[in-house]
Amino acid sequence: MIKNRLEVTEKIIATKVSKGLTWEKVAKEVGLSKEWVTAACLGQMTLNDEQANKVGGLFNLNENEIKWLKVVPYKGSLPTAVPSDPLIYRLYEVVSVYGLTIKELIHEEFGDGIMSAIDFSMDIQRENNPAGDRVNILLSGKFLPYKTF
Repeated sequence: MIKNRLEVTEKIIATKVSKGLTWEKVAKEVGLSKEWVTAACLGQMTLNDEQANKVGGLFNLNENEIKWLKVVPYKGSLPTAVPSDPLIYRLYEVVSVYGLTIKELIHEEFGDGIMSAIDFSMDIQRENNPAGDRVNILLSGKFLPYKTF
């Protein structure tokens, strides 16, 4: 019997591999973006009943496993403080190198506040390029100004 959400995530990944599924196909079945559905399947989002049942059907989950898809997760998917996976590390490196620049430019344009990761969307696209294909990542979060009180 599955005891936690991580075990459900591992079953989803194993079933994805064995069935030859793509995250894009899973997202189309669920009816939402591939970015959000992938995050949900990897344990970072909470699915509603309809979404959980669709994901459960695709990944052969039983009733108990489907219940785990509807539990509010502990967010944060990195197993270590500094990521060791090369692709994730490069994103960490982007923030390490350009984080202060991003912060300064957001503050200059919007004022004192933050970009929401709750009222948020993401789009990942492949850009064909003769010098080597490029990865385009668009992060779009609502600006939340700090209040004075």
